[in-house]
Amino acid sequence: MDGVDVKELDRMLQQAFDEASALYKERGFARRVGFGKKPALVSVDLANAWTRPGNPFTCDQEKMDNEIIPGMQKLLKAFRANGHPVIHVTTAYEITDRKAPFTDMGLWHDKIPVDVVNQKDKDLWAIDSRIAPIEGEYTLLKKRASSFHGTELGGILRANGVDTILVTGVTACACVRQTICDGIADGFRTIAVKEAIGDRVPGAVAWNLFDIDAKFGDVETVDTCVDYLNNLSK
Repeated sequence: MDGVDVKELDRMLQQAFDEASALYKERGFARRVGFGKKPALVSVDLANAWTRPGNPFTCDQEKMDNEIIPGMQKLLKAFRANGHPVIHVTTAYEITDRKAPFTDMGLWHDKIPVDVVNQKDKDLWAIDSRIAPIEGEYTLLKKRASSFHGTELGGILRANGVDTILVTGVTACACVRQTICDGIADGFRTIAVKEAIGDRVPGAVAWNLFDIDAKFGDVETVDTCVDYLNNLSK
């Protein structure tokens, strides 16, 4: 965004959050949910409509190319090497005519342009080729913000004995946040992977990660998560 010093904005937000964190901790917030014994990676909407330029849903490309995708590649390497489950989540709709008498978009198209993500255009909702699923990994198609809402995610995780979800993707203010909130509500230890979460709007990631860390899950770095995965196997 032209005219916005994103680094200065992040610095100012971090200063404000540091002060707010002290208040939260005094009141008993920001406790640690911690890592469990059986993790899974839930990667939210890191599909072309979000990770590549030229779409209404396109996210911060500098962060995407230089931080989120490299961070995801490190995580995927650790998950794959240690044999832990990986679920790639994407979003698309079969009936995208806004005037249709019935549509799987529900009412969301009255608020945001979900109609552009047509299920027939597979390239739009396909997972970014730089972090593409491999054999043995699952791709889940959702219709709402949360990866849990109306999907099989919770059942799949429980059937595989998962107790911890490491959540990555976009956007911090919507689909990632909603997934994390529903995750902890459903009894999973929720870990937001700091460098692997993005958004479209400056400041949105910093604010949401601060609030998630205070109330809904632990915000941890990619390196901390990779160390956890490697040490868990040992």
